[in-house]
Amino acid sequence: MKKILYLILAVLVLQSCKGTKAVTDTGVKRLKAQKVIANHYNANFNFNTLQARLKVRYDDGRKSFSPNVSLRMQRDSIIWVSAKLLGITLAKAKITPNRVSYYAKINSTYFDGDFKLLSDWLGTELDYKKVQNLLVGQALYDLRKEKYTIDIKKNAYQLQPKKELELFERLFFVNPLTFKIKEEHLIQPKENRKVKISYDAYQKVGNQEFPKKITVKGEQDKKQTLLDIEYKAVEFNAKVSFPFKIPSGYEEVVIE
Repeated sequence: MKKILYLILAVLVLQSCKGTKAVTDTGVKRLKAQKVIANHYNANFNFNTLQARLKVRYDDGRKSFSPNVSLRMQRDSIIWVSAKLLGITLAKAKITPNRVSYYAKINSTYFDGDFKLLSDWLGTELDYKKVQNLLVGQALYDLRKEKYTIDIKKNAYQLQPKKELELFERLFFVNPLTFKIKEEHLIQPKENRKVKISYDAYQKVGNQEFPKKITVKGEQDKKQTLLDIEYKAVEFNAKVSFPFKIPSGYEEVVIE
């Protein structure tokens, strides 16, 4: 009888140990970094075109505004934005892989150049792919190009590059159920610059996970920039156009 009891106890202990390896005290199953990254890209929002209505709030401590925004995208090609307040068009922007262009009616100015302007606004280096990824809930950087350590923090998978970029630190938090990005932390200690991107909520668009609320917080030398994005309606793979023409007589914004 004692032998049977010992045998039962041994089985229970082994099963308990096995369970501990698979699931943490947060209930998040342990996976290798490569598996989490593969699942993240399998969950990529698949689209050719996209159009959406957004509510946006921008605040950098000096100026703030909250326009209604129309967003249109051609995947990997064009991002088009039109901002309105009380039904009046305030500004339009067109972003392509090689160029950022916008004009603002409120002060009759325009910009037509590279991504430095957007990078300065958000406090982190941007290119077309990063802007597109930010808007659709994908990691800013291609996680498949590097090796990562993995941990479980904030009830999510925390991914950190084994070899960081020069003078740059990054953390990625991935939702363990949907494998969509939950948070991204970008830190430049030497420049005293931090950017945190939070996906506060997702929604179903078709049968795919798509962001509902995004918060971007930038901080440098105790100065903060806040960008809140809330999607009000989203449609994908519809026919879209990208009308954009800088009006004559507008003054060019020059970035030094």
